[in-house]
Amino acid sequence: MSSSFRFLRASLAVRILVITGITLFVCLGLHAWLSIRYQHSHAARELVAGADRLGQTILLGTRYAMMGNARHELDQIISDVAKQPDIVSIRIYNKAGEIKFSNHPEEIDTRTDIRDTACHACHVTDTPKTSLTVEERIRMFDDGQGLPRLGSLMPIMNEKGCAEDVCHAHEPGKMVLGALDVVLRADSAEQDILVFQNRILMLTAGVFLGASTLIVMLLRRFITHPVAKLIESARRIGRGEKVDFEHFEGVGEIGELASALSRMQKEVADKHAALERQRKEYQHLFEQVPCSITVQDRDYKLLQYNREFADRFNPASGIHCYEAYKGRTDKCPNCPVEKTFATGLAHCSEESRVNPDGTRAYWLVHTSPVLDEAGNVVAAMEMSLDISARRSVEERLRMSEQKYHAIFDNIPNSVFVLDAQTLEVIDCNTTAELVYGVERVRVRGESFLSFFSSEEQDRYASQLRAFTVLNRARNFRKDGSPFYVDIMLSPAEYHERQILLVTTNDITERLETERKLIQAGKMATLGEMATGVAHELNQPLTVIKTASSFIMRKLRRQEEIAPEVLNTMATEVDAHVDRASQIINHMREFGRQSDLTLELVNINTVLRASFEFFFRQLSSREIEVVWRLDEHVPLILAMPNRLEQVFMNLLLNARDAIEERSAATPEAPRRITLTTLNKGREVEVVIEDTGTGIPKSLQNKIFEPFFTTKKVGKGTGLGLSISYGLVRDFGGSIHAENASGSGARFTLRFPSSSGATASGGQQDVDGSGISGS
Repeated sequence: MSSSFRFLRASLAVRILVITGITLFVCLGLHAWLSIRYQHSHAARELVAGADRLGQTILLGTRYAMMGNARHELDQIISDVAKQPDIVSIRIYNKAGEIKFSNHPEEIDTRTDIRDTACHACHVTDTPKTSLTVEERIRMFDDGQGLPRLGSLMPIMNEKGCAEDVCHAHEPGKMVLGALDVVLRADSAEQDILVFQNRILMLTAGVFLGASTLIVMLLRRFITHPVAKLIESARRIGRGEKVDFEHFEGVGEIGELASALSRMQKEVADKHAALERQRKEYQHLFEQVPCSITVQDRDYKLLQYNREFADRFNPASGIHCYEAYKGRTDKCPNCPVEKTFATGLAHCSEESRVNPDGTRAYWLVHTSPVLDEAGNVVAAMEMSLDISARRSVEERLRMSEQKYHAIFDNIPNSVFVLDAQTLEVIDCNTTAELVYGVERVRVRGESFLSFFSSEEQDRYASQLRAFTVLNRARNFRKDGSPFYVDIMLSPAEYHERQILLVTTNDITERLETERKLIQAGKMATLGEMATGVAHELNQPLTVIKTASSFIMRKLRRQEEIAPEVLNTMATEVDAHVDRASQIINHMREFGRQSDLTLELVNINTVLRASFEFFFRQLSSREIEVVWRLDEHVPLILAMPNRLEQVFMNLLLNARDAIEERSAATPEAPRRITLTTLNKGREVEVVIEDTGTGIPKSLQNKIFEPFFTTKKVGKGTGLGLSISYGLVRDFGGSIHAENASGSGARFTLRFPSSSGATASGGQQDVDGSGISGS
């Protein structure tokens, strides 16, 4: 029984029916009560209004009889009116309360108590009222036999005719002369109200029962049966059965609920399929994951494991983890599984064992807790990743690092590791410590630019970032002593940091040897120029000798010398002394050892200075020099003294080649063409002659040391080799080829440098014109 009540309490239809029934009952009951109350009130108002109108009518009907004191007529009116079925009695009271007229003759001239029911309305106070409202004139009472009666008391007011008529005049001060009392039967009205009330209640009951029956039918049709079907469908969906909603009849919310259940069935099916796929995927992953996974209880027994673990350790059923992993008979020390059970947190460690083949295996262990619904640790999952190969690689890498670190420290050149942005020293090798006189620990973090002079640090800061090779850079040791190095730079990445590998090679001794060789080349060049220099000096000496002989002869003869002649001779002697001094100073400047500092040089100026040595020699040999100089060429970085040596070597070779060809072919042209060109980022110098040219078989050998095509005693074979090295030191290049007609053409290219250029335009200058200047 209690289960049935629970079902009723839980039934949606019952709850809807009860709520709807109560609501309907309350509404219908309220409507019936309001209707009865309205009908009762309306009937009472109508009865009161009718009684009041009847009283007013009777009062008006008897007015003229009372005005004329026609008592017989007044009695007749009252008797006739009282014959109406609903009228019980009609009485007229005087001021003293005596009944003067009545439809009941036995009541005439009887006195009533002034305070009784009929007179109570006016005499409710000590001073009688002179006017009454309708509600005050009407009274309801019982006639003593249980029958309801309605009384209407109408005051008879004193009028002017009553106060002035001589027949029955009343005092003018009296306002009320008496009262008309009409008593009506009220039982018929109450009977009508009772009948109406019963009909209303019966109608309400009928409507309630009919509506309840209709509601029950509608609930069963549109709610109970569809909801029952939906509940059964939901249960079937919960059991995994397929439900067909296509033929389900339902509208409104029930139809939407059916559609929702249909969508839910599809979504549940999709989710179930997805979960099944995920279960299979996770099972596949669990089996195929490239690491060993086990689930262990608190006794460290294996509850579950994947295929990788089974293939690797081949565990027996019910075995402990330490037996499977390491073949131990007791728990491993510092066990991560034990820590997970103790703390409920994940732990990791690195484990190892000796394999049956004697090799050692390493694996990385990660453990995590398996919790029940209450949050208690009931098992532990252990994942083991084999890192034997990684450990082997790490060991080889460690040995490799040791080997390369040993190589790094024992490289015969100084090696620095610099930060690519700041040029701070990150590390250096042992050779760098020895060469630079620094300690590795202290030099770390210092700028590599500290090894350069303060004047050159800005220039080398940009060059270290821009170039891969820097030649003949001057560095300073810790004690301040300078030395020269070639610097090779290689960008790299080290520990996710951009670095520069800088290798420096001490070339101080090599430069000293080159300097001696270059100096020897200069001396050889001066030796080859000795004849020309002697001729250059012989002319001014001859002029001086002639002038001195003339002066001495005049002095012996004691002859006067004219002032004009003496001035002319002194001027010529002074000019030729200056000429001789210029030649000697030029030879001294050319022959001295130059420093190794590059400076900005105007290549046209150096080319003209080189030509000064050969001005007389070329003129005396009738060799024409053609100048095609671009006066707007940019400046270059070079050493003027050594660049002049390059041009002099090329001019000497051109002179000798022209002499050699002229000896064989006297009519051959004798011309040297000197050209400079601005090529944008380069400055080009072309020295072309009309000599014998260069045999093709020897064009690749002419720059080799000690190679010469001149006769024995006329060349050392060092000129072009030294020139080639000097041009390369200035960052340039030199190329030799035969000219289009005959003779050789040497093309030199130098990188241009920012700065001012010489003024003037390109011009052709004849060598003979210069010779005459």
